[in-house]
Amino acid sequence: MQLPSELQSHSQTAVESLLNQFPDVFQSWTQTRTDELKYIAGLSQFVVEVLSRDEHLAQQLPDMLSEEQRSEHYRVRLAALLANCSDEMSGHRVLRQFRNREMAYIAWRDFTQVWPLEQSLEHLSSLAEAMIFETYRWQYEACCKEWGTPCNEQGEAQPMLIIGMGKLGGGELNFSSDIDLIFTYPENGETQGARRSIANAQFFTRLGQRVIKALDQQTFDGFCYRVDMRLRPFGESGPLVMSYAALEDYYQEQGRDWERYAMIKARVMGSEMYPEYQELRQMLRPFVFRRYIDFSAIQSLRRMKSMISSEVRRRGLSNNIKLGAGGIREIEFIAQVFQLIRGGREPSLRGRSLLQTLQAIKELQQLEEKEVDNLTQSYLFLRRLENLLQAMADKQTQTLPDSEVEQLKLAVAMGYQDWPSLVEDVKRYMAQVHVVFEQLIGDDEEEAGTIEPFYHELWDMAHKPDVIEHILQTDITSDEPSSLAKTIIQFKKDLAKKTLGPRGREVLNRLMPKVFHAIFSHKDAKFGLSRVLHLLHKIVTRTTYLELLEEHPAALVQLVRLCTASPMISEQLGRYPILLDELIDPQQLYNPVPLESYKTELRDYLARIPEDDMEQQMEALRQFKQICILRIAAADIAEVLPVMKVSDHLTYLAEAIVESVVHQAWQQMAEKYGEPTHIKDREGKGFAVVGYGKVGGWELGYNSDLDIVFMHDCPVSAYTDGKKEIDGRQFYLRLAQRIIHIFSTRTASGILYEVDTRLRPSGASGLLVSQTEAFDEYQHNDAWTWEHQALVRARMIYGDTPLQQAFAKTRSDIMCLGRDEAKLKKDVVDMRLKMRDHLGGKKAGRFMLKQDPGGITDVEFLAQYLVLNYSHQKPKLTRWSDNVRIFESMMAQGVLEEEQAMALTHAYTTLRDEIHHRNLLNLDADVAEDKYQREREVVIQVWNQWLG
Repeated sequence: MQLPSELQSHSQTAVESLLNQFPDVFQSWTQTRTDELKYIAGLSQFVVEVLSRDEHLAQQLPDMLSEEQRSEHYRVRLAALLANCSDEMSGHRVLRQFRNREMAYIAWRDFTQVWPLEQSLEHLSSLAEAMIFETYRWQYEACCKEWGTPCNEQGEAQPMLIIGMGKLGGGELNFSSDIDLIFTYPENGETQGARRSIANAQFFTRLGQRVIKALDQQTFDGFCYRVDMRLRPFGESGPLVMSYAALEDYYQEQGRDWERYAMIKARVMGSEMYPEYQELRQMLRPFVFRRYIDFSAIQSLRRMKSMISSEVRRRGLSNNIKLGAGGIREIEFIAQVFQLIRGGREPSLRGRSLLQTLQAIKELQQLEEKEVDNLTQSYLFLRRLENLLQAMADKQTQTLPDSEVEQLKLAVAMGYQDWPSLVEDVKRYMAQVHVVFEQLIGDDEEEAGTIEPFYHELWDMAHKPDVIEHILQTDITSDEPSSLAKTIIQFKKDLAKKTLGPRGREVLNRLMPKVFHAIFSHKDAKFGLSRVLHLLHKIVTRTTYLELLEEHPAALVQLVRLCTASPMISEQLGRYPILLDELIDPQQLYNPVPLESYKTELRDYLARIPEDDMEQQMEALRQFKQICILRIAAADIAEVLPVMKVSDHLTYLAEAIVESVVHQAWQQMAEKYGEPTHIKDREGKGFAVVGYGKVGGWELGYNSDLDIVFMHDCPVSAYTDGKKEIDGRQFYLRLAQRIIHIFSTRTASGILYEVDTRLRPSGASGLLVSQTEAFDEYQHNDAWTWEHQALVRARMIYGDTPLQQAFAKTRSDIMCLGRDEAKLKKDVVDMRLKMRDHLGGKKAGRFMLKQDPGGITDVEFLAQYLVLNYSHQKPKLTRWSDNVRIFESMMAQGVLEEEQAMALTHAYTTLRDEIHHRNLLNLDADVAEDKYQREREVVIQVWNQWLG
């Protein structure tokens, strides 16, 4: 064993330092051991450091090295040392010294190449197991003294089982590996034998914490192992220790594919625990190994493959012998593919050791003999390289070194003359692995090329903030990576609290990369992400809806588009997932029901529900409304509908619903009381609904209430003709109450509309239903100016011809009254100021679109003033109840100049358009102070001209 000249100076300095430190000790070494020391000192900083810190090791190492096998005595030797420890600190010291001494022995034999790789891995794994299990026994005893012995209901002492995962479980631990553990215990109960008993769960949690601290904590002597508990159920958020029953429940209900994958290698620490472990292993076997040949695993394995590839790409791991293409991870992956798919049927594939599994794959002829031989050779070569790389400085790395000195050290340790020769072989071995890996788990034909790998990674790595931020910043080029990363990570954390079956989780894993792709393809992804994820969180336990989105890419695109544009829509969809069906057909989605068809469509929609099933009828009304609003909003967002048309659709929809509600309420009343006798010989119900405000002016918005007044034309003498006879007017009162009940009852799909009836004669103190003559009389004799203003924007939205005629006559007569212009002006201005004081100017630096000067209400008041002031001269002004057509009439009748009328109309529709879009975004009806200056100036100027 000769070092090249470039490394001899390193060796000389290190050896001289050791000889100066312990001159007597090293003089007693044989020449062979001293030569070996000179060779190893040039390669391993770790061995030199351990010797320099530990004179006892320097004395004992030659004797230790004369033993070819030390692993079978690890536990006995360590137990004896721990038995003499009187406190935790001395125990920690013993553990660290024991670990370093035995690791120096293993490293020495690795560098001098006196044993095969398998023996090195076996020693590393046995050492870890001995240290874990003896630490547990030492601490178990100490905990029992403090809190008593944990027992089950029968009084039998309960142990804690420590399950080693990954390479530790497989008996193939590498030199500087983390150890992945899961803690469990057989049965619940309480401790016995102490002054105060505690629950077993509490006892084992404290014990587990002590075991982790003993192994993981950094002290003056270093540490033993980095302990990773994240493979336990629920990961970091789960309890540290769980009972068998809780463990079984978790894996049956919530176990993920990667947990099946990890559980293959699970092995209990300490041979005395094997009998205890058999029961648990039998319990978990159906979770890990399916009874049938499990080709469904292919899909999840593809995802894991894409995670590996993404990680390699993202971190630029071309020189990483574990994670790089063809590295150790790919060999492990290949072996576990066969274990997951066929392990349920083939017992020989259930082994924990990778080399055993490769042998079983060869015997079962699952791969070509040559391929298995190549994989085995590559594995032995790469694992030996990994061990030596880590043993150089006891660092957890799999990345080949960059510095020339380190490269030369590694090449020499592997038996090569120079670095390029080693790299050539590394590439050859990794290439032959990658060929098998690619063939075995090729890309899904349909998926390949459609969605970039980083979208899969965005989902799979959602527990690692730095990874997610990196993807968002570099691959997706988002300008707000940290806040978007938080949203994604929180979403996945929140999902852990939901009960998703295996089917739901599989669908979600396929769906989420597509969801991210759809979201980040949109220019406003920063708004869309939180809204879409909020919606998915609401529906995630309903697998059918996830499947709908997964199977219909167009529906997913529509969903993202609509939610990104409107939180109102995302909230609606989250609250009422039945609406998701509407997304399937984009043609239908962006084409709302034709205006004239709302009534017939609603009748058809309700026809499938029995008329006497009130609850279902009410639910169906609400669903119909939501479906229609979704379509109107979709067309609005797609800019297929201008604002006027949006309001037309919302108004016609409301009218159809009013008609249907009246019909339903009438049926219920008539069934109970019969019908009023005065309508016997005529068509209709002798009943009407008058719409005021937005519904009266065909100007409904997405969130508008219905301002309505009920009327009838029932004479005092009329009664109902049913078994339970009541006064006709009493019948109409109860009918109106029933209508309000149908509108405002909250069902699973919410309420139908907020209904406001305060505009009726005498307001809230007046009768709920007005008789036509009484209504006319009130308007002529008792109504205030503001009630006449309200009448300008009123029209009958449901009613028989006689009532329509009576209402139209009253409205026309009232509006055509000759008025004192000064009084009218004063009344209108006073009312406007009163409203402004009450409702306007609430936010500093903001313009309230409706109530502030120059806003929508000013335009409405102007229209009402002009109609009331000029209709006695120009009765045609009374024809329309909507502002836009009122201004057209003003222009035609010469009340307003064309330019003024057009400017008012433009200002009015512009501000209304803004309110519509703010409704869709769930925003208040206010904007920055400097917006819409021109429109507001126009309105204020016209206001000052007429009412100033």
